[in-house]
Amino acid sequence: MSNSKPIGVFDSGVGGLTVLKALRERLPAEPLIYLGDTARLPYGTKSAAAVSAYALEAARALVGIGIKALVVADNTSSAHALEALRAEFPGLPVLGVVEPGAAAAGRASPQGRIVVIATESTVQAGIYPRAILNQRPGARVTQLACPLFVSLAEEGMVEGPIAEQVARHYLAPLFLEGPADQRGDCLLLGCTHFPALVPLLRRILGPEVVIVDSATTTARAAEDVLDHCGLAAPAGAEPGPVRYLATDAPDRFARVSKVFVPWPIPAAEVELWELGHGPS
Repeated sequence: MSNSKPIGVFDSGVGGLTVLKALRERLPAEPLIYLGDTARLPYGTKSAAAVSAYALEAARALVGIGIKALVVADNTSSAHALEALRAEFPGLPVLGVVEPGAAAAGRASPQGRIVVIATESTVQAGIYPRAILNQRPGARVTQLACPLFVSLAEEGMVEGPIAEQVARHYLAPLFLEGPADQRGDCLLLGCTHFPALVPLLRRILGPEVVIVDSATTTARAAEDVLDHCGLAAPAGAEPGPVRYLATDAPDRFARVSKVFVPWPIPAAEVELWELGHGPS
């Protein structure tokens, strides 16, 4: 497998750009290709069977283009489709966001009182508690579905009174109320949209709560896998190119992307891609 091939990054929409950003920062020489299945988002409200089918279609598209590793930036797909993806592409390194994030939360939580916020589908799958308890037996793991956080991030409403009211509604009972020794001490962001809200969450929760972003931990895991498999781009290489694919509404993809990455993505650079057929 060629070291010059890109890392493929797949998400149900635009939120996975937080993982792309983390990969870009940690592995600047690596070429990247991002596929957002914007025609069928959100995955968080879909059945496990539908999510698995969608993820396989997206992975086949990226493998058909030519990639050296696949990063499943979508938490719901990581929960429901990771094993199916690894079975279909046995020679391809396939990473999800759940295992690296769970491991990091298990290490970072001072007292093992971990709160996972995610989409409804990811919460129902129960994959984060299992992964965390594998890393830290005896931890107390609480899950909470926060679907409005996805909408706020997509609309760019990551600050202001509405966003703060929603955040307090979700998190105050778990972090700010009740006996201090029963409150969460670690917040694991189990959705790639949620890092856009970190400044607000940090202000509400205060410095004593550890916030774990699975995007940064996944980028570290990708670095380790590429090194282990001998697939890393040469040290000192020029910055790798980034290619963007969307299954619907490239203009909206480009507009919303500014919430998740600090660089501009012109709409003209977002390719409209029909899964199963290629570029439209």
